[in-house]
This record gives sequence, structure tokens and C-alpha cells, in this order.
Amino acid sequence: MDAKQLSQRLATVGDFVPTGARLADIGSDHAYLPANLALNRRISYGVAGEVVRGPFENAQHEINQLGLSDILVARLADGLAAIQPADKIDTVTIAGMGGPLIRRILEQGTAQLAGVKRLILEPNVGEATVRDWLAANGFQITAERILAEDGHTYEVICADRVDQPVTYLANEQLFGPFLLAEKSPVFIAKWQRELERAQSALAQMHQAKVAPTQNIAVIEAKIKLIEGVLVDAGK
Repeated sequence: MDAKQLSQRLATVGDFVPTGARLADIGSDHAYLPANLALNRRISYGVAGEVVRGPFENAQHEINQLGLSDILVARLADGLAAIQPADKIDTVTIAGMGGPLIRRILEQGTAQLAGVKRLILEPNVGEATVRDWLAANGFQITAERILAEDGHTYEVICADRVDQPVTYLANEQLFGPFLLAEKSPVFIAKWQRELERAQSALAQMHQAKVAPTQNIAVIEAKIKLIEGVLVDAGK
């Protein structure tokens, strides 16, 4: 993979970036995503943010090598601190991190999100906590994709800022409102695996000398939701 040929995962994230966007890609690594979008004239400006010096230097090298320094800038910063007011960022992508980390980045960077209209997020795990944050902070999910690549399953969440309150039911928060409606084969396969993991964890809890009652109740509720979705899908 490089800036000219993205992975399916990053290409899917890029599909949701509006043409002409001023983009901040947080955790950009080699800056492959913003560089690809710049090469294809999809964005007018981009920031590649990295908190670790090695990946930051990789991003700088990629930008310079491709001759994109007039459109893209790499910044060494923690999370959304990579965004400066003069950037006028309207779109943020965060991909390849756990849901709790993505949520922390968003929570700590609310000031930098002031002018942002769209968030495109790809949490590797913990998608529900990301959806919970979006609803609580005025971002409505407008599209979702689920894909399998190289033995992993990825969910991409696209959310736009709205003025009206946003709420999701428990099953929408866990599964994703659009993914739940679609119930694709990749979605079904993922939740069949998750059901097996949850059932195994529940069995281990019941075998414990002191059963963790609260944890058991949480996992039983999750199992019930998953089973309901799989039954609806005819599996």
C-alpha cells in the first residue's frame, strides 16, 4: 500500500471525504490517505497529524517526495491539537485506532472541532462508544460501511454535524443504524463471532468462585441483542 494505491479500508474512509474538503487526518502514519486525496484533487488542503515522531517523519517524507507540500502539512501533535485555526478544517478522519482512543481524542479536542462539519471514523474495536459520543455531541451518522480485509473486519462511520438532538437505541448504538438495516454477509459473520465470544465469556463468569453479577447482566443483555439481530437476519 502507498499513497497511489490505498488499502480497501483507507479507500473506504476516503470515499466519504467531500470534494474540496479541508481535511485533518489524525494518526496519519505515512499520510497515505491525505496524499491520495490530494493527488486525486479531492481535497483543497490537508493536515497529517501524528503523535509519534517516527510516523510523523514518514508523513513528512511522503508529502515531500510526492511534491504535495503546497497542499499538505505534517504536524507532530497529540490528537486534534494538530489542527490550527488558520487551517479552517471542515472534515476530520481518524482511522485504525480503538473506539475508546478515538473517543478520547474527540473529547480532548472539542475546541478544534468548532468548524468541523464531518467526522469519518474507523474504530478497530469499541464502535458503540464512538456512536455514543457522536450522538451526545451533535453529530448524526449519515452512512456506515463494514468490510473484511486481510482477515480483519472494519467499520467506517461517517457523521455530520446537525442542529437537532441525536439519539440511538441500544441496538443501533451497538450495531450501527445503517449496518443494522443492511445486515450484509460481513456484518452477519462478525456478529456470529461476537456471539460465540460473548457466550464463552459468560460461561467463564458463571464458573468463577464469586460470580461478577453486574458483568454477567451486561453480557447477557449484549447476547440477547446479538441473538435478536441474527434471528432477524435468518441466521
